[in-house]
Amino acid sequence: MKVLVTGATGQLGHDCVNEFRHRGREVRGVSSKDFSLTDPQAAYDYVTAYQPDVIVHCAAYTAVDRAEDEPDLCRAVNAGGTKALAEAARDTGAKMIYISTDYVFPGDGTEPYKPDAPTGPRNVYGQTKLEGEQAVRETVKEHFIVRISWVFGISGKNFVRTMLKLAETHKTLTVVDDQIGSPTYTRDLAVLLADMASTDRYGTYHATNEGYCSWCGFAREIFRQAGVYVKVKPVPSEAYPTKAVRPHNSRLDKGALDRAGFLRLPRWQDAVGRYLIELVSAGKQY
Repeated sequence: MKVLVTGATGQLGHDCVNEFRHRGREVRGVSSKDFSLTDPQAAYDYVTAYQPDVIVHCAAYTAVDRAEDEPDLCRAVNAGGTKALAEAARDTGAKMIYISTDYVFPGDGTEPYKPDAPTGPRNVYGQTKLEGEQAVRETVKEHFIVRISWVFGISGKNFVRTMLKLAETHKTLTVVDDQIGSPTYTRDLAVLLADMASTDRYGTYHATNEGYCSWCGFAREIFRQAGVYVKVKPVPSEAYPTKAVRPHNSRLDKGALDRAGFLRLPRWQDAVGRYLIELVSAGKQY
């Protein structure tokens, strides 16, 4: 099996490359240095030349607030670039795994969103990721669309590292408490994606670590497990206005994983503990 992983220098792409390599697969991790997703022909040509059996598309424009000012660039990457990769997958007979987001939903209510729930993104990033989903569905039959949220991994910046860094200079932090979702540890997710790649159980899935929390609750658990004393004060989203609207409800229903016979990811608290150990082992600075 030949695997092409886009966004290989990012958190998920990095762990996907390592996971496929660990399983003895021939894997090539690529980044914007290899081709730009804003150049559909270059993306298509690169993939068709490599002739992969599986494309794991982790790369994306993820600067959520900046996307409100750069909608064309965001769309070129998340929709146009994804369509080019999907066309390459179709023409080479490759399976495609497309990483999407909870932001394709409006984020209302308190019920977990099922994969087939009505979408309704409320910001440019979410809209362009939804357009990427649509391009994959319309172009390549052998596809997996995997929606995730609140990502953290060893290769890149994330909420866990930000909180630990802030704890070095703050004894009190205010953190939003009215946005509810699930953290996703990229090392755990990479295992699931590699499992998917070896099957034909195509479809749309939600995959995060088990359990729900607010950002405030997430922060408190990080400090508890790290043995760091910081007082975390809950505040509403209005206390931190952002250019892009954030969903209040990012709960995702993962029943589709069960029905397809895939294992769910471990609980998010367990993932935080293992990630903290990984940070120490890697000698990473916050």
